[in-house]
Parts: sequence; C-alpha cells; structure tokens
Amino acid sequence: MYTVLKMTFFASLALSTAPAALAQSSTIEARLQAMESEIALLKAELAAEKAKGESDVILLEQKIQQPLPVGSAQGNIEKAGFQVGDTTFRIGGYVDLDTHVTHLSDGAIGSSSIARDFYIPSVTPVANGDGQGTTTTDLTAQATRFSISAQRGSGAETATAHIEMDFLGSLQGNERVSNSFSPRLRRAYLDYKGFRIGQEWSTFQNTSAIPESASFLVLSDGMTFMRQPMIRYTNGNFQFALESGDATITPAGGSGRIEADSNVIPDVIARYNLKGDFGNISLAAIGRQLRLESGLTDESTFGFGVSASGRINVGEKGDIRFNAIAGEGLGRYVGLNALNGAAFNPITGNVEAIPSYGGLIAYRHPVSQTGRFNIGYSALLADNPDFLTALNPRSTKSVQSAYAAYLWDIAPKITVGIEGLYGIKTLEDDSSGNISRFTFSTKYSF
Repeated sequence: MYTVLKMTFFASLALSTAPAALAQSSTIEARLQAMESEIALLKAELAAEKAKGESDVILLEQKIQQPLPVGSAQGNIEKAGFQVGDTTFRIGGYVDLDTHVTHLSDGAIGSSSIARDFYIPSVTPVANGDGQGTTTTDLTAQATRFSISAQRGSGAETATAHIEMDFLGSLQGNERVSNSFSPRLRRAYLDYKGFRIGQEWSTFQNTSAIPESASFLVLSDGMTFMRQPMIRYTNGNFQFALESGDATITPAGGSGRIEADSNVIPDVIARYNLKGDFGNISLAAIGRQLRLESGLTDESTFGFGVSASGRINVGEKGDIRFNAIAGEGLGRYVGLNALNGAAFNPITGNVEAIPSYGGLIAYRHPVSQTGRFNIGYSALLADNPDFLTALNPRSTKSVQSAYAAYLWDIAPKITVGIEGLYGIKTLEDDSSGNISRFTFSTKYSF
C-alpha cells in the first residue's frame, strides 16, 4: 500500500511540473535559435569585410603593377612605386665602383680634383717645355646615385617631383681614413601642367645623345652638357625655357676665368623634338647675355648657338648617337666649360664672345644578348679673338678625344664594363698635352 501511494505521489508531481518544464525548454530553444541567427549574421559581416579587404589589396597591387600616368611631356615616374596617402613614390639609383688608371703626358691632376673621377678636357695639363708624365690609379664609388620621385593626382592635374643626388665633386671628404664624401644635388624639379620648374638638364641638351660608357662620362669635348635652374614649358614637340644666365669670361690678362653672375637677362632656349621608330632628333637654339660687372667695367655682349643631337637606331639593339653645335659665347654649355663664353678686351674695353664649334659621334653595337661594344670621337675647336691670342698664346685652341668600351650584364641590373680613352688638349701656341685612361667599372641599378 505504501508503494502504491509513493508512485501515485511522484506521478502527480510529474504531471504538475511538466507544463513548466516544457515551457522552460521552449524558451531555451528559442534563445539558442536567436543566438545562432546573430552568430550567422556576424559571420556574414566578417566575410564581407574580409572580401572587401582582399579586394582593396588586389586593386592596390594592380595599381602598383601598372605604369603610373605621366604628368608632363617628360614625366619621370614610369615604373612601379609605393603608395603613401594619395602620393605615389618611387626610389631609384645605382651603386657604382670605378677603377681608373690614368696617364698624363705633362704633369698631374690634384688628388682632390673631380677630373680624377671622369674626363674633363680643360683640366688636361700642358707643359711649357718637356713635360713630366705621371700615372695614377684611383678607386672611387662617388658616382653612386640616389633618386626619389613623387606623383600626385591624375590626368591634367598630375604633379610630379624628382630629386637626385650623387657624391662626385665632394669637398667634405677625403681618402685618408673613411672616404666619407657628402652628397651633391644633381636634379630637383616639379612638373605641373606642362611646366618643369627647378634644376634639370638644360633644354639645349639632348641627354639621349650621351654615349654609353664604363666611366661616368666620355666624349665630353664636343658634348652639350649642363644642369641648372630653369623654368621650362613643353607643348607637344616644342620646348621653351628660361635658364640660369651665369657666364664665364676671360679677364683682361688673357688667362684664367671670371665666373660672372651679374647677368640681367636669363638664357633663352627653344627646342624641337622629333621621335619615331628611327630614334629621336632634337634641334635647339640659344640666346644669352654675357655681362662683366666689376669696379672697373660694366660691359656685356650677346651670344647665340644652335645644336642638333639625337640617337638613331641601328638594327635591333644598336644605335648611333651624335651632337653637333656651333655658336658664339656658348662657353659652359659645351665641353664642360673647356672654353669661356667671352673675353674682356683691355684695348677697346669691350666684352667679346668667343666663337666655337664641335660635336661628337658614337656607335653602340650589340655583341650578344647581354654584351655591347661602344666606340666614339668628340672635338671642340675655338676661334679665339686676335687680341686674346696675342695676350695669351696659351689659350685653349682645341680639345678632342676618342674612346672604346665593352659592357656586359652579368646578372639582371648588374653591369660590368672596361674602357679605354685618349684625349688631347692643344693651345694657341700649338703645344699640347694628352691623357690616357683605362677604366674598369661595376654597377648595380635599382
């Protein structure tokens, strides 16, 4: 009987609590379903954010891999860069080591002279009598170069800036202990809406005509070579520029050089560029003031000049590079200032422009997929005024040089080269001195 009562009690209890238990179970199940819905929603949001992030990464990678839009006729950013905000940057340059063995027939070049690092025609010594020859060996990494470019905007509103430095000509280092040479400014300019403002290669120069070489520079005798501050405007094939008007003038004594920076009028240059499958050709003209202002005189004259230069393709990878110039008062624009722009005539008290003419030609011939042979000749001749020849018969009459070089790429962007150069400097009294230089170089571009 006790057992029957016990079972009846528990049965009644179960029946009385079942509705509450069922209700509680239903509530828990509803809550679990709600949580699962929220979790599913969160997963969907996370997946969407992840997909968006991957899409942004892909778009950025595609943007970096594509060539950047050029903001001017001579825009510099053409390869992949990296993005910072809305500006794209690109870093470039190269590491270079040159070994020069130089023989001079008449004297020596100072150990701190930049002419120990590359060929400067005017520095070749010419002795009064029998000159004492010298031979030196130099190792230098000062031609190592670094540049950074920045580009912002798109289309007609693109702004591009470029800064470039190397270590040549440094006066803040020496070879005694650490060779700690300071950087120098090569180029620094802004491009915007067809204007280039800053320091850049002169508009009078076509840089594609510079011969390929193992050393920093060859055939500079008859080469137009100049970097300076300017304001340039490019419209299609035409370029117009106002550039720094400093002049180099021979003083009354008939020797030496006055660096006159008292010009009122900047140098004015116009240029026409023609490009095609054949290569490119540039025709340029320059007009400039040559002014000498000192405590004794304030005189000036005007100079002018014309230039034709370019690179003509020959075969698949070969080319011919050339530069022809002529004018009066060209001075520092040609031959690395082998001749002054003008001379002061103490008899008349006038400043007279010095006429000159010259040029270069070089041939580049591929020997293999990675090797090429280069050969060339260059010259600059002066038509010095009679009074200058009489005052200083040792005025420079001509400079000329020839070279041959072989360069090959031993790995991607790593180039090794060997080169031989021979140059002659002749004075008005027909005395002359020569330079022979052998160069071995290794360069890695990045």
